[in-house]
Amino acid sequence: MPQTSSKNRAIRFLIGVDGGGSGTRVRVCLPDSHCIGYGEAGPSGLGQGIEQAWRHIVEALTQAFSDAGETKVSYADCAIGLGLAGTEVAAWRDEFLLAAPSFFQLILDSDAYTSLLGTHGGRPGAIVAAGTGSVGAALYPDGRRVSVGGWGFPVGDEGSGAWLGLAAMREAQRAADGRTKSGALARRITAATGGNADAMQRWCVAAGQHAYAQLAPIVFDCKDADPQAAMLLDRAAAELNAIAIALDPAGDLPLALLGSVGRHLATRLPEATRMRCVAPAGDACDGAVHLIRRTLTAYDIDKRIDP
Repeated sequence: MPQTSSKNRAIRFLIGVDGGGSGTRVRVCLPDSHCIGYGEAGPSGLGQGIEQAWRHIVEALTQAFSDAGETKVSYADCAIGLGLAGTEVAAWRDEFLLAAPSFFQLILDSDAYTSLLGTHGGRPGAIVAAGTGSVGAALYPDGRRVSVGGWGFPVGDEGSGAWLGLAAMREAQRAADGRTKSGALARRITAATGGNADAMQRWCVAAGQHAYAQLAPIVFDCKDADPQAAMLLDRAAAELNAIAIALDPAGDLPLALLGSVGRHLATRLPEATRMRCVAPAGDACDGAVHLIRRTLTAYDIDKRIDP
């Protein structure tokens, strides 16, 4: 829900936040949406903890204001739009909002939706995003929103970096106890997680989504040397393609592939899907700024944004 303080106060800054399992990005803009500062910090996906999420958002925001040359800023002069992973879980969302500083106005939505808005400039379209996690989102011309996937690690997030890392770990474990031959992928995963079966098991006990996602580059590195790695990449691409089809069965909407994993898997998608793909017009931070700007207008307080 929006948070609003003094209705007679002019808004000095619009803030767009993109937060997920691998990092947080913040853009500070003037009321005309012109960007003046940018900052980055650690993960702010809600599933990794509310206190951590706000700590990293504030850290990135402080960096962005410093980048803009603004060292003394009151949050009461700021309207902030946030697109964060994990907002579909009501308990996390409510806890996050209760812990929020006193911004003039705060709008929270999913990182998938702000990515969608930024990618297509607020116009109808679809995205399939695969980085640490994966999710698909679409906005139809009639205003209808559709979301596919994004159920979270380890059950969902098919085709993501964490999903690839977990699948690669399974292959390394199978090779360690003789159920399959040890190829380049299994050897690299074993080396990266301790060098032997005992160390690998200890690594798995402590590992979470982010740690598994760090194994995904190994799968890409081994794709030419190990058929098992290539097969995992093909499986990941098939999962992302299934998300794209579920989002828009008729294939009418422009589609963008986002995230480091999504972009690297693009060439493995079917030709019909690749033909629909367009270059992003903007990013999730742009989408978060678009979200708060549009919300301010919708609430008829746009006149209180400084010209």
